[in-house]
Amino acid sequence: MSLDNRYDFVLLFDVTNGNPNGDPDAGNLPRLDAETGNGLVTDVSLKRKVRNYVGMLKGEQPPFEIYVKEKAILNNQHKRAYIGIDRADLLVGDDKKRKGGEAVDKARAWMCQNFFDVRTFGAVMSTGINCGQVRGPVQLTFARSIDPIVAQEHSITRMAVATEAEAEKQEGDNRTMGRKHTVPYGLYLTHGFVSAFLAEQTGFSEEDLSLLWQALGQMFDHDRSAARGEMATRGLYVFKHDSELGNAPAHKLFDLIQVNRKDSGLPARGFGDYEVCAPEVGRLTDFPGVELQSLCP
Repeated sequence: MSLDNRYDFVLLFDVTNGNPNGDPDAGNLPRLDAETGNGLVTDVSLKRKVRNYVGMLKGEQPPFEIYVKEKAILNNQHKRAYIGIDRADLLVGDDKKRKGGEAVDKARAWMCQNFFDVRTFGAVMSTGINCGQVRGPVQLTFARSIDPIVAQEHSITRMAVATEAEAEKQEGDNRTMGRKHTVPYGLYLTHGFVSAFLAEQTGFSEEDLSLLWQALGQMFDHDRSAARGEMATRGLYVFKHDSELGNAPAHKLFDLIQVNRKDSGLPARGFGDYEVCAPEVGRLTDFPGVELQSLCP
């Protein structure tokens, strides 16, 4: 069932004693805004967690396969598309045959039909074997922490050694194996958008939308690691429009969700140190045609 409504949403999540998204260009330090000190988490990082959750839940079976995953050979998936549309003849010979036309359109549609993340987030599938490009109906912004974060650095030592030569050294020598970077606590906020028009083009359905809400609410519970500490979704506020085009500007709706510190004189160390102010769930009197749904876990 296709979407008949536009959606805008606000996602709140936090991290305790962990690194929510390391920056490889800065020694894997937590990403931050250099001017303000606020923490950042990329949209790519959040989409990765959604993909992992859906792949785990649906067992990587069509129509919920995951296209972008670790060590995936993308051209092999493109080959499957041409076999699926009975045009395996285009997999050999002059690649110019696949630069455009009906076969590419059918291959693109096959990819959307079988891969959840393609029809949700879109994909560039023109590498090697051409399956075209898809602009996804679901888009996310970078997440930004409500307050500046403090990145702490911790040395890690080891008890075991790798060679006999290391074993003969004095205790304490050559025991440092690396460093970890953590944020004591950070509350992050990101904005998201769901376009009904693009959903129609990719086949993104109401079932897919429900699965997206479920993933955003539970994805951190199945993405545990020592490096990421404790992460959790703290709020999911969805603005549902009565029309495909929308009934209010997204930025005005986002302004309705305000997050404030209860005591700015003390460092925040938990979600209880913040107060989330939001309208009552239901129809918004100031924005006719818009309904607020709170999908907090």
